[in-house]
Amino acid sequence: MDNDLERGDRERVNGQSSSVAREVPDDALLREMDGLEVYTPPRHAEGIVGWTMFDTPTAQDDTVVALLPKDKIGKVPNRGLVRIESEGDGRTYLGIVQAGPFAEPDGLRGDAPLVVTVQVRSGQMLLPQFHGRIHIELMGQKSGKAVTPPRFRPLPSSPVFLLDAGETRELLRCEGDMALGLAVGHDDLKVGIPSGRKSVMPRHTGVLGTTGAGKSTTVSRMIQQAQKAGMAVILLDVEGEYTEMGRPADNPEMVELLAERGIAAKGVSDTALYHLVGTETTNLRHPNRREFSPPFSRLSPYMVCEILDLTDAQQTRYWQAYENCKALLRELGIYPQRVMGRVEESHERRLERLDEFAEGYPGMTLGALLDVVSAFLHTVERQEDSPRLYSTEFRDSADRVMRRVKQSKAESAVSWRALRARLFRLMRLNVFDSRKPGVHSIDYDELARPGAVSVIDLSDMEAADLRNLVIADIIRGVERAQEKAFDAAARSGAEVPRTLVVVEEAHEFLSVERVRRMPNLFQTVSRIAKRGRKRWLGLVFITQHPQHLPDELLGLLNNYVLHRINDANTIGRLRRSIGGIDAGLWERVTSLAPGQAVVSFTHLSRAMLVTVDPTQCRLRMAEE
Repeated sequence: MDNDLERGDRERVNGQSSSVAREVPDDALLREMDGLEVYTPPRHAEGIVGWTMFDTPTAQDDTVVALLPKDKIGKVPNRGLVRIESEGDGRTYLGIVQAGPFAEPDGLRGDAPLVVTVQVRSGQMLLPQFHGRIHIELMGQKSGKAVTPPRFRPLPSSPVFLLDAGETRELLRCEGDMALGLAVGHDDLKVGIPSGRKSVMPRHTGVLGTTGAGKSTTVSRMIQQAQKAGMAVILLDVEGEYTEMGRPADNPEMVELLAERGIAAKGVSDTALYHLVGTETTNLRHPNRREFSPPFSRLSPYMVCEILDLTDAQQTRYWQAYENCKALLRELGIYPQRVMGRVEESHERRLERLDEFAEGYPGMTLGALLDVVSAFLHTVERQEDSPRLYSTEFRDSADRVMRRVKQSKAESAVSWRALRARLFRLMRLNVFDSRKPGVHSIDYDELARPGAVSVIDLSDMEAADLRNLVIADIIRGVERAQEKAFDAAARSGAEVPRTLVVVEEAHEFLSVERVRRMPNLFQTVSRIAKRGRKRWLGLVFITQHPQHLPDELLGLLNNYVLHRINDANTIGRLRRSIGGIDAGLWERVTSLAPGQAVVSFTHLSRAMLVTVDPTQCRLRMAEE
């Protein structure tokens, strides 16, 4: 009976189904399809490279994931710029490919056992279908021609378009007359520095990276391009590496790289090579070689105290001798000079403006100061005979010197003797106030001449403190010459001169320890950096040990060229100090190839990964 019931149910069902099927016309499906809306592809569908996917629990703010068809994977470069047309709300977003493109099998994990087995066993024969995945960091939301910070996120399944070279160049604002290199991830996107914008190079630059990462190539390229743009360049060369920049590059590897880029090897024209009196230079054949001797009177007495590393007692004696030396120079009419019994007014005006934190007393030589110290020591030791004085200023005025010294209260022969020894050690270097024929002080007006490239070779100076004293004096001299030229151009309406000072091995000049021990040295540099921003004087600091740079110096820099840095702690510290560089670029700093750099300048809308152009000129140490 149960079987009959089941058979009857099946017949009723089958009969009903047959009846229903017979009532449906054959063309009903076609009529239903005709009533549907016609599918319209997204805007500019021909340029789509992928679509945004749904957010997952691990999604991050300002970052979206997009999926690419198989044939589009090779067309989307890492660091490429994209446009997202959000479906449903009509918003347009701009972004950069921060990670990827990665290839993933459709519907499976890339490391699934089945996928691994098939790929190992069969290679290409049974390769599953796959797609691409990219991570896009949102740069902004487009509103007309303006780009504003993104307030929303693109909706899922929104089409993604790759920007062309023109759109990318406009968005990144990477154009400039000082050619730097090519952007990584683009076929021919040139990156440059606008030399005529006051908000760029005068904001100061740091070129950081380990040995062999490409710093020297970058620096020489910047110098050559700066000269081409009409800037004056002063290079403080601690290693003597740039003394042959006037010759074209002859390193085989560099010549090959130049040929690939279509750039001719060429030396830097209009160069002058300076080296300190009594020291050697690494290029004795330079056609415009000049030996110089800085005047001791240009050095701030506060800085001299720091360089000599004087104790408190010795500093007290130093200032006592310094003030008495000033008084003697005035009494003897050495400075200010007397003309027909009257004091030279221009000298008096200069003394009224004198800032001894920046420079010393005019006309004071190291020999004159040493003579005054010797006179004090002679008095304290109660010697009966008159001291022997050596300076031309006081040699014939020993009685007046002794009379002035005896009017001052002096004690502690030990401190005076130690001070005299330190000054005498400085005197024996024969660096300051040299009377050697053909040796002069630096003409800073010539250094600041537009188009001139001046290399200061300091490689033969073993005393680091003395070298730093000379560097600070040169920077100060350039700053004063630039101020004078800037003011003159402003009054006459002429083109404003632009000057660039490049400091090699900056960690030896302004390390954390040195700034702590010599605060006046850093204050001088800081003051020059702040004044230089308004007067077209830019500073460039290069170092292979950025971990030794003080935070105060990093705070003065607004532009960075970061070559490979291996130390994770150093990268972490720089990451906290430098803004505007995304996490993806920081992660790549440890693995950059020689010549590659993360570039962050004030004119760029965001930091870029750049392959720096090879140098056209010759570098003595071609390791970099």
